[in-house]
Amino acid sequence: MKRLVIIPTYNECENIVRMIDKVMSLDAQFDLLVVDDNSPDGTAELVRTRRQQYAGRVHLLERSGKLGLGTAYIAGFRWAAERRYDRIFEMDCDFSHNPDDLIRLDACLETGADVAIGSRYSKGVNVVNWPMGRLLMSYFASKYVRTVTRMPVCDATAGFVGYTRRVLETIDFDRIRMNGYGFQIEMKYSAWRLGFAIREVSIIFIDRTEGTSKMSGGIFSEALFGVMKLPFRRIRPKQTDR
Repeated sequence: MKRLVIIPTYNECENIVRMIDKVMSLDAQFDLLVVDDNSPDGTAELVRTRRQQYAGRVHLLERSGKLGLGTAYIAGFRWAAERRYDRIFEMDCDFSHNPDDLIRLDACLETGADVAIGSRYSKGVNVVNWPMGRLLMSYFASKYVRTVTRMPVCDATAGFVGYTRRVLETIDFDRIRMNGYGFQIEMKYSAWRLGFAIREVSIIFIDRTEGTSKMSGGIFSEALFGVMKLPFRRIRPKQTDR
């Protein structure tokens, strides 16, 4: 079973080394791909150093600039597909997602889920150290998504997700329109509409203590208005060559 964790980075020098070491130490073997958007703080150089230490398990995909969360993940998904990874996970670099929970997401995929979501809201509200305004915005954004799309997911904006290879081979990335946090919604919605089984695994989300958040008003607006269009779109599987 080949497992890959994809972590997009931009100016994460405070966290990246600790994150790599932690993922490499997990009982189950996860390879790691860092997709770095030309961080000026030297994040990529730190990854290169760890890549030498963990030969064959730590990988680096460097891009020319800050091109967006969604395109970073899609680049990582394509990279994973070329190398035939069986399970692909996405997570943040800032330890707001506990790497130990990768084991639980992997177990969820093992027991039949096609998409496993590390969910902040499936069992109450499990968020630590967020300002009340941001917490309310995130919580009600997921309520809004569920109301508009009817997708049975409590944490539609979650960025801690595991996919089976079959899901990523079926979704047509060329039809994914949103690039910020709306990308997370659109990926889950596409998987759901294509008939894949989605399950939520309750996690505790702890706000970052190092580095700075990448959240912005523009990202929120894209998700807000993009969700309105989702129910009217025809979601089709990717066409493959015969």
